[in-house]
Amino acid sequence: MELYAGLDVSVAETRLCVVDADGKVIREAKVPTEPDAIIAALAAAGAGWKRVGLEAGPLSQWLFSALVEAGYPAICVETRHLKAALSAQINKSDRNDARGIARMMRVGLYRPVHVKTLASQERRLLLTNRRLLQDKMLDIERELRGTLRNFGLKVGVVGRAKFEARVEELVTPHPRLAVLVRPLLAARRALREQFALMHKMLLDLVRDEPVCRRLMTAPGVGAVVALAYRVTIDVPARFERSKAVGAALGLTPRRYQSGEIDRTGRISKCGDGMLRSLLYEAAQVLLTRASGSWLKAWGLQLAKRRGVKRAIVATARRLSVILHRMWRDGSDFRFARQQDASA
Repeated sequence: MELYAGLDVSVAETRLCVVDADGKVIREAKVPTEPDAIIAALAAAGAGWKRVGLEAGPLSQWLFSALVEAGYPAICVETRHLKAALSAQINKSDRNDARGIARMMRVGLYRPVHVKTLASQERRLLLTNRRLLQDKMLDIERELRGTLRNFGLKVGVVGRAKFEARVEELVTPHPRLAVLVRPLLAARRALREQFALMHKMLLDLVRDEPVCRRLMTAPGVGAVVALAYRVTIDVPARFERSKAVGAALGLTPRRYQSGEIDRTGRISKCGDGMLRSLLYEAAQVLLTRASGSWLKAWGLQLAKRRGVKRAIVATARRLSVILHRMWRDGSDFRFARQQDASA
């Protein structure tokens, strides 16, 4: 007997629904959100599993890995697609959602999401934690600049290394103000130290990663961009064509067509936001500071016709496509254009 299951996952409990090939409900249960409990509930429903679906979310990678390791054909479903499919239900509940996911698995009405490998998940954590420390450090600097300006104390243009000394110089003549500012300086100092440690970890990781070193041969691409691209794409073979990478990262325009209406809008901004913003920054560097290349010449020509911002976005999209082709072919970036690298 063919079996299909839907899992509606929450932090504490998971609703489970199992249906057969005809859509008949075989088993429903509410179990703790733990791999062992979910696997035991699936095993009690019988054998002959075809698909076990769950929505992409914070716990999906953990549960997906456990289900696959136990031999179940787990599928992670794209969140927006799942929401659209379940929106036809009149009454929304965890039980109905689990039934809806199970029936989607039965008829094949779903869009699967690639679940990253454990190594990529760990590297992603390094990137996000490093970014978090950097953002909090900059938040403290901005707060100090704004607060001191209220008292007529202007920090001015100063590098990160001399920022603390400059603030101390300003607040020393004001003892009551210094007492309030120094805790923030101490917090910033601790954040800087931990950020430096995490940045060194990132550089060491990139140095030992051949794919990242190859991606860094492209202009504008540094260690952070290379590692973020490596982690996000994870398995280059999942994209049959390099051009699909730009769309997957939300760097292609939206389109609305209905009858005589055919509109092209802004970029979709779907996919990984961190990598998209990093590619935008890399494109800025490529067009303004990097050495000459055919890609820079192409972007500058586009900027003359369509404007700088659109040219940066288009260059970021094309850069994402080129990086995928470099990774797939095992080749370095060619500064002189010998062939169409956007294929």
